[in-house]
Amino acid sequence: MDEKLSIKVNIADRYYPLKIERKDEEKIRKAARLINEKVLQYKQRYLDKDTQDFLAMAALQFVSKVLELEERFDAGPIEQQVKELSKELEDYIRGE
Repeated sequence: MDEKLSIKVNIADRYYPLKIERKDEEKIRKAARLINEKVLQYKQRYLDKDTQDFLAMAALQFVSKVLELEERFDAGPIEQQVKELSKELEDYIRGE
């Protein structure tokens, strides 16, 4: 049985306790590091905003990128084309 690992991650100077799968630790820590880097970039650029604004902008940027990648790698249209070609080949082989 795979036990959960208890870790604390620092995001924008706040610590969050998490229970995660061991295999996910590196990914979770990297995600927290990327968020912190993005928040720091915003802090340096916009001195009159607060941390909540920086976190919101970081979240918006990361989710926008995820959606862009999902669109780029959407296999739905390709799967549909393969199904159509498969049907055409089957029809041709059967002599229809």
